[in-house]
Amino acid sequence: MFDSQADIAAVAYGPGADPDGLLRGFAENLAHGGHRAVGLIQASRRSVVTHDTLSAIALPTGTALSLRHDRHPSPTGCHLDADELVAARTQLAHAIAQGADLVIINRFGKLELRGGGFLAEIRQAVAADIPVLIAVPLPLFAAWTRFCHGMCVKLACERHPLDVWWRRISRPRRDRPTDEDFHTLGK
Repeated sequence: MFDSQADIAAVAYGPGADPDGLLRGFAENLAHGGHRAVGLIQASRRSVVTHDTLSAIALPTGTALSLRHDRHPSPTGCHLDADELVAARTQLAHAIAQGADLVIINRFGKLELRGGGFLAEIRQAVAADIPVLIAVPLPLFAAWTRFCHGMCVKLACERHPLDVWWRRISRPRRDRPTDEDFHTLGK
């Protein structure tokens, strides 16, 4: 499944970087350009005395999702509410099935390290020949590379490399007329 034809990019980031802001701005520009990006982008992480909240934005709708932290963490150390995660995964799988120009995944993290999280949706996108963009913390980059069998592009957590990658792999929108469409109209 992961081969040299798969268009996968990982925004590798370290402490102090803002991959969420980068992905959010990039997704907004894609939408303005008529491209359909689907996925999840982390919106905020807020710590409260009673529990933590992790919010995300679902693309393309912009709907806010709460992936609040469960008060009773799983044995794997993940604190995300399992039911909310399943709902987010289902929503993403449906959005991918509807077609997209790009799938954006907010993180390769603890769940993905253990074979869960959004790995099935990443595989779904790759199988459908839809480019994938994911944020990967530098300490997990070797594990990410093993997951995708080395078939990904590593991007700095900056806008310019992301734009260059997108120009290289993006396909023309079919809802826009192409040169071939104009030649056909003249016949």
